[in-house]
Amino acid sequence: MTGPLRARKRIGKWVGGVFQTTPEGHYLMANSALAHIYGYASPEDLMANVRDIARRLYVAPGRRTEFKRIMEEHDTITGFESQIYRKDGSTIWIAENCHAIRDARGRLLHYEGTVEDITLRRLAEERVRNSEALYHSLVETLPQNIFRKDVHSRFTFANQQFCQALGRPLEEVIGKSDADFFPAELAAKYRLDDQRIMATGCPFETVEENRRADGDKSYVQVVKTPLHDTNGNVIGLQGIFWDITAQKVADERIRQANAELARSREELRVKNDQMEEDLNMAREIQVTMLPQQYPVLPRGAAPAEGAFQFTHRYQPSGTVGGDFFSISALSETEVAVFICDVAGHGVRSALITAMIRALVEELRPLAHDPGRFMTKLNSDLFAILKHAGSPVLTTAFYLVADATTGQMRYANAGHPKPLLLRRAEGQVESLKSAVKKSQPALGLFENAPYESSAVRLAPHDLLMLFTDGLFEVHAPDDQLYTQEMLATACARLQHSPAPQLFDALLREIREYAADHTFDDDVCIVGLEYRGSPPIKLG
Repeated sequence: MTGPLRARKRIGKWVGGVFQTTPEGHYLMANSALAHIYGYASPEDLMANVRDIARRLYVAPGRRTEFKRIMEEHDTITGFESQIYRKDGSTIWIAENCHAIRDARGRLLHYEGTVEDITLRRLAEERVRNSEALYHSLVETLPQNIFRKDVHSRFTFANQQFCQALGRPLEEVIGKSDADFFPAELAAKYRLDDQRIMATGCPFETVEENRRADGDKSYVQVVKTPLHDTNGNVIGLQGIFWDITAQKVADERIRQANAELARSREELRVKNDQMEEDLNMAREIQVTMLPQQYPVLPRGAAPAEGAFQFTHRYQPSGTVGGDFFSISALSETEVAVFICDVAGHGVRSALITAMIRALVEELRPLAHDPGRFMTKLNSDLFAILKHAGSPVLTTAFYLVADATTGQMRYANAGHPKPLLLRRAEGQVESLKSAVKKSQPALGLFENAPYESSAVRLAPHDLLMLFTDGLFEVHAPDDQLYTQEMLATACARLQHSPAPQLFDALLREIREYAADHTFDDDVCIVGLEYRGSPPIKLG
């Protein structure tokens, strides 16, 4: 009878994998079940492809060597578990049972054995080990005290945190009850709680208040839940508790703080109401500082027949703002226009505009000469602000226009260049200074000189002065509305009357802005020259 036939007869009705191999690692025989386990189409496919069992099958290096060592020592092996490569490269777990076949002289002929695929069992065992390791890791690393009890309220488990709280090792806790560790009255309470949980099958949660040895109160959060067997019967309970004294103390402090905050909030509300009232009054005062009516030249003429027509739009971004302008007649034929922008917006900026307004009134003797006027205004403002601790950027533009000649003299202190709309020619130009270098903002340098420039106005020309809040807005894509875009819009709208032109500009720029509003104060002042007034005959 041949070797394979004898192997089949010895294995009998075994339905798993069957093999015969040489000690060197070659297959002599394999059944279909073994080929299937290893992912091969047939025993012939398996034996043709696996010619070195040590390298081709076993995942762990040296595993075949260990197999042979055990066989050499015992001639048999049982439940030898290894990880194996299948034909497609995937891995499985197997258990091998094997014995050595020897001839009559005791010489080793080959190994003969069976293989069982135990992958599912190994995965299940791995999940159990991981679950147990995770549970152990959790209960031993959590800062809470954790324990379990049976139906008689005897401890069956306790984590190290709980053991440390009791001051006992685990072996002295298991099998004991609360009566072994706590005063009789407290232990009786715990037992009643346990009985209620196991009788109702419902969780129990409470906060226990205790008195420490030093007389201070302590608080413990307790949660107990019933434990069930596979049939749903209550077999005990699990408890977890932790000290919440610090939390309770913090909660009480928060309660007291909230009460104090409520009182402070009410006081703050009263102060805010008063501040709001003061700001509203400040706004009213600031508005009254702006021109309430425009001068008419020549004196005595009807407003609609004056040589100059004025328009303005003023929009502070807050209750009060940092923009200011004034329009005043200097003589029967000359008018002065002043506009300034104090950096920022709010009370501080508004106060500085009030100081500038007062200085402008005091400098009326110099009002006919824009360069001298701005030079003196700068030095006076510097003298005031140098005590403020930090400079405040203030830009300004000042002009004097003659109704009879259309001649306009002006000086610029770091302010955005006004736009001159030459309506008769259909052109829009920036009003540039004759001084080659730019002249600084007001109040920064004590002795900064300012020089005058001049331009002649033609009938129907419109000069538009403005602060940078008009164009420094961003679109949703963060693109800035530039002065070039402003000039283009004015060119498109230049033949509209000044009030309608200004309103259209404000709508267009507001629509361009990401939040459809202006972030800074906005001030626009328009001076339209109608031409030389008629000469009155005596």
